[in-house]
Amino acid sequence: MRAVFLLMPLLLAAAEPPQAELSNGSLRVKVYLPDAANGFYRATRFDWSGMIETVEYGGHKFYGRWFQGTDPAVHDFEYRGADIVAGPNTAATGPAEEFNTNNKGLGFDDAKTGGTFLKIGVGVLRRPDDRDYDHFRLYDIVDPGKWTNRMARDSAEFTQAVNDAASGYGYEYRKTVRLVGNGAEMEIAHSFRNTGKKPISSRVYNHNFLVIDGQAPGPDFTISVPFEIRSQRPPDADLAEIRGTQILYRKTLDGRDRVMTQMEGFGAAPSDYDVKVINTKTGAGVRVTADRPLASLALWSIRAVMSVEPFVEFSVKPGETYTWTLRYRYLK
Repeated sequence: MRAVFLLMPLLLAAAEPPQAELSNGSLRVKVYLPDAANGFYRATRFDWSGMIETVEYGGHKFYGRWFQGTDPAVHDFEYRGADIVAGPNTAATGPAEEFNTNNKGLGFDDAKTGGTFLKIGVGVLRRPDDRDYDHFRLYDIVDPGKWTNRMARDSAEFTQAVNDAASGYGYEYRKTVRLVGNGAEMEIAHSFRNTGKKPISSRVYNHNFLVIDGQAPGPDFTISVPFEIRSQRPPDADLAEIRGTQILYRKTLDGRDRVMTQMEGFGAAPSDYDVKVINTKTGAGVRVTADRPLASLALWSIRAVMSVEPFVEFSVKPGETYTWTLRYRYLK
């Protein structure tokens, strides 16, 4: 992978995956860097840029590894005794984003066996056979594009330029993780410019692998949104319930417990993209807002991690640019 490192305030020891540490006096954030040889995440599901290991604020720790190991033979994740083992495509941490077009890689259906398609934030991938797209499957990376990383004390900017002449798709994608002032707010700003010959449509969501102080999801945690939640697939009533604008856990998740639901009821205004997760006992939590409307909203959680997943969708013609910004406000 071709990469340019213009300024690096802090890299951890060589044995560790490359990462930068950002600080503004209130927040301390560790961000993994894209690196095809040594990066923490080198699979083909999630965007390589801006994946966050941990955020520390007010004596609380957010995110971190929710799995104890990885195994390329694992499709998604599995339980092995007391451990959770993740497959390479699922072994992500913190705010981690995935782009899909019709639930597939960009241009996947047009690619013949041996042809190429794109995964935004990863690069040009090879379609190996006539099987349908599977985002848990590892695909060969033909070209990761050109990554340029710019680091400062309180920000990290990642730019990926990809051009696939075979498919006609190309883009310049920029993500900036920025700490706002000296307070408890972090922005993740995105810019996507279509540099190819074909229009590009995509849905991008943040998986938000949230762990707060290492605690399992349970009755101490409340998930809140500004609208009345409806769901055609409510969570298991023994584990959690939807109550008005909130999702409440009825028990602390353990074993193989899983809480999943698709949330409806939001409108077309960006103000409905407003998710708050708080531990009512300790006060620690996070509020996530955005300047674009929700396209979809889901919850997935197991004993080790809670993931509220908001989606944004966009369409850009050749030469056009789309921007969106997520804002994370940490609570203590």
